[in-house]
This record gives sequence, C-alpha cells and structure tokens, in this order.
Amino acid sequence: MMGQSLNALSALLARERLAVLAGLAGVTVLAWGYLALDAARMGGMSAGGPMGMPAMQPMWVPWGPLELALTFAMWAMMMVAMMVPSAAPMILLFAAVCRKRVELGGPYVPTAAFVLGYVAVWTAFSVAATLAQWGLHSAALLSPMTVAASPLLGGALLVAAGAWQWMPLKDACLAKCRSPLGFLLTEWRDGTRGAWVMGLRHGAYCTGCCWALMALLFVGGVMNLLWVVAIAAFVLVEKVAPAGGLLGRVAGVGLVAWGGWMVVAALP
Repeated sequence: MMGQSLNALSALLARERLAVLAGLAGVTVLAWGYLALDAARMGGMSAGGPMGMPAMQPMWVPWGPLELALTFAMWAMMMVAMMVPSAAPMILLFAAVCRKRVELGGPYVPTAAFVLGYVAVWTAFSVAATLAQWGLHSAALLSPMTVAASPLLGGALLVAAGAWQWMPLKDACLAKCRSPLGFLLTEWRDGTRGAWVMGLRHGAYCTGCCWALMALLFVGGVMNLLWVVAIAAFVLVEKVAPAGGLLGRVAGVGLVAWGGWMVVAALP
C-alpha cells in the first residue's frame, strides 16, 4: 500500500512538472500573441498610436481613461512576454525543490504562488511605464511611433541604460537572476505565502536588473515588435548564458557610445 501511494505521488509530481512547463509556455505564447495581434489590428509598426489604441490617432490628443487602460494592458502583456521566459529556470527549479520537499513529507506549495508574486512586480512596473508614457505623450516627447521625438531624449536613455549595465546594484540584481539555486538558498520561505513573497523578491531583483533596458523601448519604439523581441532576447541571454554578465557590460559600452553619438549629433 505504501509503495502504491509513493508511486501515485511520483506520478502526480511528474505531471505537475509538465503542467508548469506547459503553463509557462502557454502564458508566454498568449502574451506574445496578444502583442502581435494587437499590432496587426492597429496597423503594426505603421499605425499612429500605441498598441491597443485607435490607429492613426494624433499623438498630441489628450488621453482619457480608456487610452490609459489599454496602454497599461499593452505594457502588462509585454512584460509577461519578455520576462517570463528569462524567469523560467528559476520557476522550474522552485517547482523541483517543492516536489522534493513533498516527497520528504513536507507540505505542498503551488508553484503558481511564486509565479503570481513575480508577475505582480512586473505588473506594478507596467503601471509606472504607463504613467511614464503618458507623461512623455503629454509633453509631446513621443512620436506617433511611440519613439522618443527628441534625439537628446533618446540619447540620454541610451547613455543611462548603458551606464546602468556597469552599476554595482545592477551586478547584485543580475547575480540573483543568474543563480536560481543561490536565490533559493538565501531567500527560501515556507508555505504558499512564503512562495508568493519569494516571487515578489525575485521579481524585484529582475526589475532592478532590467528596468533601464525596458526604458529603451522608448528609443526603438514601444510598438516596434522587432525591437521588443531584440530586448527580450538580450535579457534572456544576459541571465542564462555563461558569459551573460560580460555580454551585458560590453553592451553597456555600446549603448553609451550610441547614445553619446546621438546627443552630439543633435547639438547645434
């Protein structure tokens, strides 16, 4: 009887791993699909307003609650699409540790609690990004393509993002993101609430690592899906590749040089 119970438990845990993988893949695909369909519906990169907003709307028109809500939805979906893949190693390791603890007699903790905490942080970031876009829009600093209308602004964002790649706080946050096992060893909390808090903390580290890179969406275009994919791919490589940290520093130098060139070229 005991052997049958253990076999049943092992089968259940194995199915949970597949469920976690399928869930992460499904959420990511749905988020990218939302962005792609919204861009296509609104005319994609040739449209005049941000994804989710009426196409060809003049960018100087004041936003109302609907525009704010749709822009927030766009940012929230974009953050899920860009950041969930880079967090997948951490989420899968968390699920594996939880399975092992259950096998040893510990309580069951749903991996979804960790994921929800992680996504909650990026949802909060989406609120901030929406307000930033609203402010830039109101100040007429964004073009109809949601690109920084001023080369000085675009150059400043590039320089800031490049400089952040060399900051000690960036390194500290990136180290947490690049070492899922180290994060679990130092940040572990028991129970469902503990899993949610761990997700919050991991999301905070990821935000500290990547916020400046997300600001570059205003340089290449918030609507530019190719630019979004490029930034997402860079974030993934920086977090999981063996030389990701070095790549980030090299990219930082390139961003500063690019931004400096834009600022100098814009000077009279």
